Amino acid sequence: MYAIVDIETTGGFSAGNRIIEIAVVIHDGVRIVKEYQTLINPNRMLPGFITGLTGITSEMLEQAPTFSEIAGELSALLEGKVFVAHNVNFDLNFVKTAFASEGIAYSPAMLCTVRLSRKIFPGHRSYSLGTLCDQRGIQIRGRHRAMGDAYATALLFGQLLEADANGVIAASLKGKRKETSLPPHISQEKYAQLPEETGVYYFHDQQGRIIYVGKALNIKSRFKGHFSGKAKIDLKTEVHDVSYELTGSEFLALLVETLEIKKHWPKYNRAMKVKSTRWGLFTYLDQGGFIRLGVGKAGGMQESICSFNTHAEAWHFLLAQVKYHALCPKLCGIQKVVGACYDRLEGSCMGACEGAESPELYNERVNAMLEAIRLDEKVILIKEKGRGDEEEAALLFERGLLSAFGYIDKRFAPSQPEQLLELLKPVKPVPETAYYLRAYLERGQNKNIYYLSS
Repeated sequence: MYAIVDIETTGGFSAGNRIIEIAVVIHDGVRIVKEYQTLINPNRMLPGFITGLTGITSEMLEQAPTFSEIAGELSALLEGKVFVAHNVNFDLNFVKTAFASEGIAYSPAMLCTVRLSRKIFPGHRSYSLGTLCDQRGIQIRGRHRAMGDAYATALLFGQLLEADANGVIAASLKGKRKETSLPPHISQEKYAQLPEETGVYYFHDQQGRIIYVGKALNIKSRFKGHFSGKAKIDLKTEVHDVSYELTGSEFLALLVETLEIKKHWPKYNRAMKVKSTRWGLFTYLDQGGFIRLGVGKAGGMQESICSFNTHAEAWHFLLAQVKYHALCPKLCGIQKVVGACYDRLEGSCMGACEGAESPELYNERVNAMLEAIRLDEKVILIKEKGRGDEEEAALLFERGLLSAFGYIDKRFAPSQPEQLLELLKPVKPVPETAYYLRAYLERGQNKNIYYLSS
């Protein structure tokens, strides 16, 4: 038996948000046999954009039951059934969190109709529920309401069952049990439920404490890698549970991993726990009036323009800036020579090193470079890939550090980037995110970068 589930919530994070509506459609493998639907009072304010998206208002929720009041009934309905949803990890995380708050452990077998559709119905331009149902001839009655989406997902799942000539669904449920040697306290069922998606994962000890945080493009595959070959025996025996948070974006996964390590200080994340020497890019004005650049250790009396984790990173960054802005390598501390630099002899330096270029002209290029790389006075919003086709991630950086992020439904995204800010979740800034931002901007691969007024 399969339980096709859809929920509406107060926001995009299972931690800190609540379910406001849930619908369950029971499918016996041949047909739909039962339906369940209810609004849920979250006992908190309902954001306006959620009302705009779903049509659900605070007034509608005032008389609705709380999750505590329906938890027993819902648990009985879902018991023994495969949990099915479109982008299943989103719905399942919320349901598991809600059950956990009531002292109910819930870890079902699960299927994702997005992943199944990619395998059984390959070639579609998009696997969002709306687009996929439209292309499969399924009408959604009540889009962005739990029953409307759950029922459409159930019809899609029925088509997947009928078209599954190669046993994709059975293989997904069975899992690949011979692929890895699991820690003794992690069951095959727990391993089978790990997503093959991008995000951050956590290892917990017997008391539930976080002992390791990692990021991965494929969480399930990365988990396997920890315990293959010469695995750390202590880690293997200490891991009693694994949890995760999907991010969609690898860049966001890197940032969240950094935040979580700094927050929890897990015992096996030693690399980021050790206090390391940071390096910076510095400037000073020489006697001739030229702005000079140099790499040195950060943290002294002089404030650096930007900082790096290693000397090599700072050095390579400076080399790239010298080349891009046609600066003199001698005045940037790269070449220690008397007289003209080697680049002047080759024709790529304009001659500041031998007085052939005035300080005013040279400093104009240096200042242009400094303005381009200086992040401490900028507010930057970056849009990245979300956790599903219908979603995008938004990341806010202030003074060069990650200050907030969130997930936005593409169909209800504000027209102006500034309007996204109130939808984001604030985080405690940590210094390492400044380096990751700089490296990200240097790659220049994302066009969805917005410089907001500070």
